[in-house]
Amino acid sequence: MPFYTDLLGLEVIHTQIQDNEYTRKLVGIEGAILKAVLLKVPELDAGLSGHIIELMEYIQPKGVKIDTKPCNIGAAHFAFGTRDVHAMYEKMSAAGVEFVSEPVAITAGINKGGFTCYLHDPDGYTLELMQPPSWRFDQAIALTQKVGQ
Repeated sequence: MPFYTDLLGLEVIHTQIQDNEYTRKLVGIEGAILKAVLLKVPELDAGLSGHIIELMEYIQPKGVKIDTKPCNIGAAHFAFGTRDVHAMYEKMSAAGVEFVSEPVAITAGINKGGFTCYLHDPDGYTLELMQPPSWRFDQAIALTQKVGQ
């Protein structure tokens, strides 16, 4: 969890073990026991649920490592907005985080003028740090706060 809290700056708001029939029915795995950690961005309103990201670890059954290369069917990634992707890159690189590339300029699309890079969390999951142009970032913050009301 230090990766998500210390390096990405997320705040843990709740941790629980899911060892019940409704969870097993929900995930469709007999005998499943999960650990759930709910996280939020400290300065943002997380809306009705109170969290933005829910990380799940299967205690039972143990999962197998899959190929999470971004082009593979079923692979996904989380994107995190930041005001300074270069500073985040330096901080996280110094902590030993594996990046796919250094921040690259966004030259097309709605975030043209910003910067972005891909990295991997300790489990190999693909994450993106994205610094949109300043006007887009301010717009996104305002929208997020409005939706959370």
